[in-house]
Amino acid sequence: MRLRIAMQAATYVFATVTAPVLTLASVFTLASAFTLASVSAQAAELSIVTGFEDRDLQILKSNLAVFEDRTGNTVTIVPLPRYTNDQFERYSLWLTAQNEDIDVYLTDTTWAPQLAEHFLDLAEPAADIIQLHFPATIESQTANGRLVALPMFAKAAALYYRKDLLEKHVAFVPASWTEMVDTARNIQEAERAGGNRNMVGFVFAGAPGEDLAANALEWIKSHGGGQIVEPDGTISINNTRAAEALKKVLAWIGDVVPLEVVDYDEAAARQVWDAGNAVFLRADSDEFSRSRADDSALKDRVEMTSLPIGEGGSSPAATLGGWNVAVSRYTPHPQEATELALFLASSDVQEQLAIQQGKLPTITALYNDPDVTTVQPGIRRWKSILENAVPLPSATTMQNYNEVINEFWTAVHNTLSANGSAEENVTILERRLKRLKGSGWR
Repeated sequence: MRLRIAMQAATYVFATVTAPVLTLASVFTLASAFTLASVSAQAAELSIVTGFEDRDLQILKSNLAVFEDRTGNTVTIVPLPRYTNDQFERYSLWLTAQNEDIDVYLTDTTWAPQLAEHFLDLAEPAADIIQLHFPATIESQTANGRLVALPMFAKAAALYYRKDLLEKHVAFVPASWTEMVDTARNIQEAERAGGNRNMVGFVFAGAPGEDLAANALEWIKSHGGGQIVEPDGTISINNTRAAEALKKVLAWIGDVVPLEVVDYDEAAARQVWDAGNAVFLRADSDEFSRSRADDSALKDRVEMTSLPIGEGGSSPAATLGGWNVAVSRYTPHPQEATELALFLASSDVQEQLAIQQGKLPTITALYNDPDVTTVQPGIRRWKSILENAVPLPSATTMQNYNEVINEFWTAVHNTLSANGSAEENVTILERRLKRLKGSGWR
């Protein structure tokens, strides 16, 4: 029997439906926009790598059962280590070895472009549906002009705020970073004067790592400072607006942001938030339901909005995340594996993931689908956020991405730690990125 392998995908829950898992066979109809090839004379045995657990796994199994019933093919799931770094390393190992036992890979947003040479180009089989997705979700999976993975569901960041504190202190929801800082400072000072000496205005993940890179990309992009490396490969980070954005964030630290933020990972930032000691939090889309869960101390006191816009910027920015599905170049069943990828990225499957788990669809029409919005009314507000989503530059820098993003977050962390000025650090960063790029990204 062929080897079966699997990987972990994050769950983005807004309002988990407590009813039994729906069977897609009961909602798919002959009129469905997505059609699979007729059952072949000889069924294929396919493998898919997934680390879904619990409800995620049950829903995936339900979906795959529909695929199997329609095609006569079989799909086997075998789990991978839970932690994403382990998964990516395993993927790289298998693909480098040209492992033919693995047909389909579920991938984090930054992974498939780094491994692009090992995946089939899905642009032609997906030609009729590409325009249905948010542009950023397709851009993020397009490397060297090849669509190396199809979006399954998205993830993005938002500004979470204590609506009870804004109401108490008669403050408006901020639209700009300047308004956010002013509101954070006013409420922080008032709450401390009222007895909560631990209150801070704003928390985020500021420790070295990809979470800090995602935050910094949002600050820079929303100030009109570009995307670190532009989609055409141009290194754009060394510019006045990028440096000004980082200088502003440095000024927040010790004012409305705790000094310790440069050591905070996401869990540490959430710990401050969960204790009720922050006015604003930058967090990903899964925070929406977590803060509103029955066991949350902040239940009924949390709301969210788009991340603010900066001076010089034309729109807010939210770093794009999510999960995608890629097809191995080494699969012995490219047609059947491609059919499976198209199925898992289809509107029908995305609709069910949105309804049952609140995962963010990458197909824009689903944000106006009454079947989705009736069960998940809060999902509508994420459409505008995803319209302004910006991917980290893995699709452009490909195999150089890990080094690029490490250099980026190092420069940002140095700036926030007052280890060199913003101007000095982006100049050094530009020089190092040019060295990495050489004659071209690869």
